[in-house]
Amino acid sequence: MTRLRSSLRTGYTTGTCAAAAAKGAALALAGTCVREIEVSLPGGETARVPVQASGCGADGAFCEVIKDAGDDPDITNGACIRATVRILETEDIIIAGGEGVGMVTRPGLAVAPGKPAINPMPERMIRSSVREALPRGKGARVTISVAGGEELAKKTLNPRLGITGGISILGTTGLVIPYSHQAYRDSIVCALDVQQAMGLESVVLCTGRSSEKEARRVFSSLPEAAFVLMADYFSFAVQEAARHGIARIIIAGFPGKLLKMAAGAECTHYRKADVDLALLADSARRAGMDEDGARVVGAAHTARHAMELIPEEFHESVCAQLAHMVYQRVREMGGLSARAEVLLLSYNGGVLFHEGKN
Repeated sequence: MTRLRSSLRTGYTTGTCAAAAAKGAALALAGTCVREIEVSLPGGETARVPVQASGCGADGAFCEVIKDAGDDPDITNGACIRATVRILETEDIIIAGGEGVGMVTRPGLAVAPGKPAINPMPERMIRSSVREALPRGKGARVTISVAGGEELAKKTLNPRLGITGGISILGTTGLVIPYSHQAYRDSIVCALDVQQAMGLESVVLCTGRSSEKEARRVFSSLPEAAFVLMADYFSFAVQEAARHGIARIIIAGFPGKLLKMAAGAECTHYRKADVDLALLADSARRAGMDEDGARVVGAAHTARHAMELIPEEFHESVCAQLAHMVYQRVREMGGLSARAEVLLLSYNGGVLFHEGKN
């Protein structure tokens, strides 16, 4: 476990813990029980996760780890994440959700309905970690479960999203970076201080790691220092960028976050602002969709689901309207002299619309 300069401890996501438990169970199959599991993280780092218990049983081997979120106030901190592994004669690795892991029941999420709520990156981590520990040529059935997961899920957005029976196994980086609200705002200011000292004229304010990755591809000529993770602090980040004299302010994010920005939210955290699908439905009407179609968009389960419900012939117009609304907000908050751009990103990869592009 590492520490930030603010002395807050970083933690590990449920995805990292599930991957560690799965690898530990695979090692236990071969009679190797260890106290700590080494897991490769998506960014190239290595995590060393302590083992709570492991061993072999009638249904294969098991391993349990305790989720340590560091100093982040994470609902799942302290949860016991268990993996059971059973050898298959094929080379396939099948990943299933056990007790306490939710089941996706609605469209619009990264995982299709009818599948356990184990997001794509954690699934890849589990698969890779198990593969490292299995005998050559063998596959395995891996079942991930979370003690008390169904109760924990009641404190999350899962019930609202149609994920039933437990929590989601999440994480894009494998790490939980803890920040108090003030500490995160301070980190944004520090990043902008560096930009100002370097004389950079452009800043790309990203809502998260995934949006930053895509923005780096689009703006490949910009230096690393030009990209700032603003997270949910949209208004604060734009105003600080303007105060630092940054001439070109670029917003990069996915439809859900941008809908909140367009609707007037200053902070896009789910506890601070809801996704206004009525706004998207209005954009669909202006794009030419009939009333029935627009009403269906407004009743979608998530922003992702809503975007999927918009027919291709209207999609570009809706995306252009959404990006332009955010563009207008950036211009207003950053001062009319600031050059603004908005990069609306697709959940499936790529750019849906680039507003303000020369």
